[in-house]
Amino acid sequence: MAQALSRIDRIPRLSRLSWLMGLYAENHDHLVRLFAPQDLAAGSYVSCIGDGLDLRLDVIECHRYTVELRMTYDICDPLTGEPDPSAYVRLYQDARQAEATHCYVGRRWQDVVGMYPPADALISHRMRMNTFLGKWLEYLAERGHGVATLRRIEGSQAPLRVAGTLEH
Repeated sequence: MAQALSRIDRIPRLSRLSWLMGLYAENHDHLVRLFAPQDLAAGSYVSCIGDGLDLRLDVIECHRYTVELRMTYDICDPLTGEPDPSAYVRLYQDARQAEATHCYVGRRWQDVVGMYPPADALISHRMRMNTFLGKWLEYLAERGHGVATLRRIEGSQAPLRVAGTLEH
């Protein structure tokens, strides 16, 4: 038994931050395989698979190493009129990571963790958001969404970024 315990003690443990960085890497791989957003121009796209639940992908900004986008089903929350669910994602091409910066599922991140959350609460919140993003991307792939089902919405422009928020 002593030998078994000593072997287990030698296995390195992942910190929560390491786990989060792993989620970012997995989300990058899923997103790039699914929609190749690094190759899309700024603007709005829709992925239709014939199930009546079309996915909208807004490429907000494209930079040399970063792409900012929003994914949503365009189902509006009856209280706020905001698309729900939606995820804002920052794709880091050089680091091969995709981070869900915030998700709108009825509440803003400030309402969930406060304006000045402790680091532990912030990492937990980011882990939940990025786990959600990973599961959503896997679901979209299973349903058949992808580059082949993605088409640009004619005459669309990227939503404007205004003081950390988006305007249509």
